[in-house]
Amino acid sequence: MYAILAASPDRQIVLRTLDPSGLRNGPDTTTDRSGLPGLVAEFEASHHPRWVWRTAADWYPDLLASGVPLRRCHDLMLCATLLTHSAYAGVFATSFADVEGLASQPGSLPSAAPAQGQGSLFEEPSAQGPSADELEAELAAQLAAVAASAHPGKLRLLCAADSAGALVAAEMQAAGIPWDAQTHEALLADQLGPRPRGFERPARLEDKANELRARLGAPSLNPDSPQELMRALHRAGIEARTTRAWELREFTHPAIPPLLEYKKMARLFAANGWGWLDAWVRDGRFRPEYVVAGVVTGRWASRGGGALQIPKQVRAAVRARPGHKLVVADASQLEPRVLAALARDDAMAAAARDADLYAGIAAAGFGGDRAKAKVALLGAIYGATTGESGRLMPQLARLYPRAVAFVEQAARDGERGLTVTTHLGRSSPAPSERWQRLQRSASAEEQRRADAAARDRGRFTRNFVVQGTAAEWAECWIAELRQQLRRLASRGLHAELVYFLHDEVMVHAEEEAAGACADAVQEAATAAKRLLFGDAPVQFPVSIAVVDSYDQAK
Repeated sequence: MYAILAASPDRQIVLRTLDPSGLRNGPDTTTDRSGLPGLVAEFEASHHPRWVWRTAADWYPDLLASGVPLRRCHDLMLCATLLTHSAYAGVFATSFADVEGLASQPGSLPSAAPAQGQGSLFEEPSAQGPSADELEAELAAQLAAVAASAHPGKLRLLCAADSAGALVAAEMQAAGIPWDAQTHEALLADQLGPRPRGFERPARLEDKANELRARLGAPSLNPDSPQELMRALHRAGIEARTTRAWELREFTHPAIPPLLEYKKMARLFAANGWGWLDAWVRDGRFRPEYVVAGVVTGRWASRGGGALQIPKQVRAAVRARPGHKLVVADASQLEPRVLAALARDDAMAAAARDADLYAGIAAAGFGGDRAKAKVALLGAIYGATTGESGRLMPQLARLYPRAVAFVEQAARDGERGLTVTTHLGRSSPAPSERWQRLQRSASAEEQRRADAAARDRGRFTRNFVVQGTAAEWAECWIAELRQQLRRLASRGLHAELVYFLHDEVMVHAEEEAAGACADAVQEAATAAKRLLFGDAPVQFPVSIAVVDSYDQAK
């Protein structure tokens, strides 16, 4: 059963029910905003519907704040976006697709923390959204597009996974990552010095800046200015083209060590310093906003506080509350294992049975040299096919011809301007009009540029199919884990999913529930593999640590 939630022009809330095929099966129910939590809770308990809305952000955060968690939903915006681009679905046109969202840069930070008590759904009416009729029509169009697609089962699963991700994202934001502000303050004081006043640099950071100025002979240098820093480096005979750390390490000048240390300390101060702590940690929790499928491959992004980049220097501040544990898990070497399953390469699948896939590949054909095996395989996935990766590629192709042929075909398709598609049906964007014009150019100079642009696109599509399918596996993993945690809660074992990063999850669990949560994480990984790849002989092992703080897991 589907249950549509929509706001009406007269400030009422409309609940409309549809049967599993999407046909209306009863009269609408209306309520005012104050009555919505009770209505939804009652309907959820009695019917377990799949809730339908334009986007989960319209309703779910406020329902969670009212103590009304939901089992499942159909997020029309997420599903419309993937159907619009999916080669499996053919031509699907809708105004619900978030085309602009995918085109924007993910992870940009707002200037201030989100307001406490997010949303005002139950106090004041928000801007008028789609009507129940419009939502019903869009749902019907999406269900029809999936049913008529080349792979309806896969697209149906992908829509369900993205929609479940929308629920997880809202629940993780509501729960928040447990964060000990005192520990964070102590870490900053240890690494940067006492908390500075106003816009001053912390004492240790200023000391490092003075050391750098002395080494470069530039007493007035502002090391935070790339232009000033570059001029000072050149005057000192350091002919760096950029101030990136990897390039600076190539030089042996005595100014390089303090410069690298300064950059590391300055990054901590800017990204996770006292200003960050004041803005983003409230009541012992860090609550970023997660953006489901925020990048074109289906990976998540975030808005607020850099949630997808918790640096090592402050991980000790991510600390379980008294009587609780953190269950931290990550999928080992996820993308190479996904490639083995996608390509149905039995030889690579055999290597993937070990906990360390690279060691298995090294033993099979690289004389036991794990480093070479890793360079070769990652080069195949990411398109680094020159240098050491290129030299090792023939050996990798002899060992795993199906896997190498799979990514090579994706690269060739991209170079020709074709789209490629993940296992469940998320397709790469079509090439831009500028790219296509360049490919049609005739002059020798423009042809060289066209060839370079084609190779760049081939590297993108080569990785798109692997990274995108890995994102699908991970989303199924957290969706399954979410259901496992709900079942544990029914047994009195309470835990909450608080963090998700590509191939890593963190659960904040009551101490007596931690062991069961660890089992649930592994069972969810097994279920995700079965959902995507059936009985394919590829293992997806998960490393699990039950700890008091995040730094202890890494």
